[in-house]
Amino acid sequence: MTPEQLIVFVKNPITGQVKTRIARTVGDGKALEVYQHLLTYTQTLVSEFKGRCAVYYGDFVNADDGWNPFVKYEQSGVDLGERMHNAFEEQFRAGAGKVVIIGSDCFDITPSHIHNAFAALDTVDVVIGPATDGGYYLLGMNQLQPFLFQDMPWSQPELRQLTELAIMQHGLTYARLEELTDIDEWVDYEDYLQKTGQPL
Repeated sequence: MTPEQLIVFVKNPITGQVKTRIARTVGDGKALEVYQHLLTYTQTLVSEFKGRCAVYYGDFVNADDGWNPFVKYEQSGVDLGERMHNAFEEQFRAGAGKVVIIGSDCFDITPSHIHNAFAALDTVDVVIGPATDGGYYLLGMNQLQPFLFQDMPWSQPELRQLTELAIMQHGLTYARLEELTDIDEWVDYEDYLQKTGQPL
């Protein structure tokens, strides 16, 4: 059994297919640059989890990219909920005792957030990393809870609140991590660069 398994959801960096909300403001080329920056950050973030980190592509598995040190899968399912459910199910079926998922949209997340999530699962059923937009940047559990992926308002501001409500309605416990900001709009990226002193 693998005690802890991390899942990372990514897309391939293809012009016109990533960070479409950012592209509406600054164009496809700049949106692609932003996503490539996020991918590079995320690859560095999870480097210490090699051997217990699986990368799930939203479109197709790239055989030769920055994710080569990790096990690669292709996401399956008709919507985000089904894709996450199937990834969690696959990792639990492979023997994981705790599974945590993150995306590739957050510069604020650190390895400590991931370690804290796994540690929280020693005492609660579910762990959530809330995002400032009302969703979440991290979700973890110590056994598969299919209801977390059913009839949820994906990409809507009430997602995290309704997820926590569903957990309580099922008589389970959860822990909430620090609230962080996903990079979904151009202003999010501008704020991040300003905060870190990087040029636009």
